[in-house]
Amino acid sequence: MMSGATSSKHSGGSRALGAASLAILSVRFVQGFIYWGGGSRRFIYGRSKLDPHATHWMAHKFQTAMPGALLGTDKLVAYMLHHFWLLYPGVIIFSAAELFAGLFLIFGLFSRASAVVTIGLSFVLMLLFGWQGATCIDEWTMAAANFGMGITLFLAGGGAYALDNVLLRRNPALGNKTWFRWVCGSAPLPLGDKAFKRLALVMFWVGVAFTLLTYNYYRGSLLTPFHGGPVSPSKHHWALSQGKLGSNGDVSFHAYVNAGTPAEPSNMVEASLMDAKGNVVEQWNSAALAALPKSAFHNDFAYQQFHTGKFGITGPVGAMATIELPGTTAAPLPAGDYVLKLVSVNGHIWQLALTLAP
Repeated sequence: MMSGATSSKHSGGSRALGAASLAILSVRFVQGFIYWGGGSRRFIYGRSKLDPHATHWMAHKFQTAMPGALLGTDKLVAYMLHHFWLLYPGVIIFSAAELFAGLFLIFGLFSRASAVVTIGLSFVLMLLFGWQGATCIDEWTMAAANFGMGITLFLAGGGAYALDNVLLRRNPALGNKTWFRWVCGSAPLPLGDKAFKRLALVMFWVGVAFTLLTYNYYRGSLLTPFHGGPVSPSKHHWALSQGKLGSNGDVSFHAYVNAGTPAEPSNMVEASLMDAKGNVVEQWNSAALAALPKSAFHNDFAYQQFHTGKFGITGPVGAMATIELPGTTAAPLPAGDYVLKLVSVNGHIWQLALTLAP
């Protein structure tokens, strides 16, 4: 017969296990709904996001990630944007992974496998979009929180009111199957106490490193003073290169909007060409820039593109293009050094050195 002390110990353990099972329920639902919401918006409620001909096609979103994407993923995104046969399946697979992993977590089906999928998605989202968020790096917050919740769900399982529990009740033999205990969440992982503790601590430190290192990279405040990040999520910036100058004052240059919020495009309202002494030899005001023909823009990608706007040239985040400004000088310009100056609607100025050869 079980002693009172032993009975109380087992009763306390069962109660603690039951409490943890109920406590994990809200984590599982919230994590599931976040990812299901992302997938369902594309497959059910906002299907234009999966329509390559629509303005909300997901390729636009991926292109906005390029300026601050980590570990070379900007080059991967650029490659995909140039190869539709890879881009479209990639968007569908990514969205489907969000949809089904989220849905399974909501109902507690294949909980651990679904949690692993959300960990992977959180990692990818951090690499691509972690730098974005005009006020408090919103995308970093989401990716870091989801990463931690995914680890918790993988280790703890689906908790109470999960379909995994129904499967186990209907077929108790599944509890002895190693694959079932790794994939579903109704039974403990098939590990001894020491092995489980080791795995939990390893994943804890992975989560700590993931959170702290990415935060320090984007905002500092840990190993360095606070800073706005290598790529500003709020202030637009145009990277200018490959400048060419003709004798009649026509200018060609490559532009890349490599910073700023994707919520609003950058608008260029004035351009001028100055000689080495600072004299303006050519100028394009807002009306002249707004009147540029479509042929003046040679965009690198088919999605986020430079184009004319009501007050000049409009450049959304991630856009790259070679832009041509027509010259109007009557007499040929003398050979020498010049500077192209661009002014945005917010008063930001970007310059590019040019040389006119003899």
